[in-house]
Amino acid sequence: GSAGPRAVLIDAGLSPRRTEKLLDSCGLSLSQVAGVLLTHLDSDHWNSGWVTAWPRRWLLWLGERHAAFAKRRRLIPLDAVRTFAGAPFEPAERLRVAPIMAAHDELGVAGFRMEACRDGLSGSLGFATDLGRVPETFVHALRGVDVLAIESNYCPRLQMASSRPWHLKQRIMGGHGHLSNEQALDAIHAIAPREHVVLLHLSRQCNDPGLVASMHAGSDYSLTISSQEAATRWVGVPARPAGAGPETIVVRGQMEMFPAGAAGVSRGA
Repeated sequence: GSAGPRAVLIDAGLSPRRTEKLLDSCGLSLSQVAGVLLTHLDSDHWNSGWVTAWPRRWLLWLGERHAAFAKRRRLIPLDAVRTFAGAPFEPAERLRVAPIMAAHDELGVAGFRMEACRDGLSGSLGFATDLGRVPETFVHALRGVDVLAIESNYCPRLQMASSRPWHLKQRIMGGHGHLSNEQALDAIHAIAPREHVVLLHLSRQCNDPGLVASMHAGSDYSLTISSQEAATRWVGVPARPAGAGPETIVVRGQMEMFPAGAAGVSRGA
């Protein structure tokens, strides 16, 4: 393949040094990354250390509202910024991204439908996190993707039993915070991914991977549950020409780092 960039990070919530180590463990160097697709500005998705340690030639793609807010406060590397609204764009060669905006706190959050193309083949990845609820626009935009990466943040019972303050519980469960395990499952059924589901952003305090896995037992899709502590295995995005059998574009999750012809880093809560 090409010697140029071949990955795009989805979010950068880990420190630059930690991210570089994780990329190295996936066989990627900083020079092979084109930049970062930013879902939103929460500190577990955007680490402030990147402002002074931004790699040369990387670009930062983020929504217009997030960009305006961050520019005023000097929260982002200004020279690298590229904004998106609703139109698809191409952050890297053979990678087309269609952003979808949804409510999350005050500024909202971006999800992505990503189409990776290679040698006449194409495969699709949907990415959605920090939604609070799944609007119909997300369901329609992501319906039928080959691989769906979606948050399954909390168990309502564990959330209510936790020692978290009530205002935080309200923020998380009030429709503008995070998806519960049940909401994630409903969204998966509505979106109907063809092959694989990657569950993101599981709360350490208010969720249980075993409980989450049991909710997907018997599903007709393969399942990967991400962790803040360890890399997932590589996940293949099936790529099919019209009328032919599937091949595979290989992607990986690492500490919720998800290279889909693109990669991404997010710590979770």
